[in-house]
Amino acid sequence: MEIVELHKDSCLFDQAVKVFWGQWGSKENYRFYHDCIFHSSRTEEDLPRFYIALHEENIIGTYALLRNDLNSRQDLYPWLACLYVEAGERGKGLSSMLLEHALQEADKKGYDKLYLTTDLEGYYEKYGWSQSTEAVGLNGESMKVYHKRTSEMS
Repeated sequence: MEIVELHKDSCLFDQAVKVFWGQWGSKENYRFYHDCIFHSSRTEEDLPRFYIALHEENIIGTYALLRNDLNSRQDLYPWLACLYVEAGERGKGLSSMLLEHALQEADKKGYDKLYLTTDLEGYYEKYGWSQSTEAVGLNGESMKVYHKRTSEMS
């Protein structure tokens, strides 16, 4: 298993877009996901970035590092988003590996914290994430914001 940054020239680009869109998109917004991931893979900026976990050329997991995860807290970044593990791969520690990889990537890019929003109760806490504040989502409702330092030394 390997975790790689998605590039526009990857032979898995179209398949990866479909995986990201298939988990969080709707029939109306495939073009949004394609455009977002395509342009993120062409920029020289450090964000946004999309990552895929591969096992024998099959995508078994995903995550993204974003400037903002569609919430009101524009002052906080980067954001961990799109964490996903294929159903048949769950329970094998892959989400833990993806979370650790995301923290390492954010650290390499010079960020001392990584943020996320979730409605899951108790999931991220078991990986050392702490609820730090709230944000307002596009629907106007409050969302819990979690953070974790990217390095133990930070």
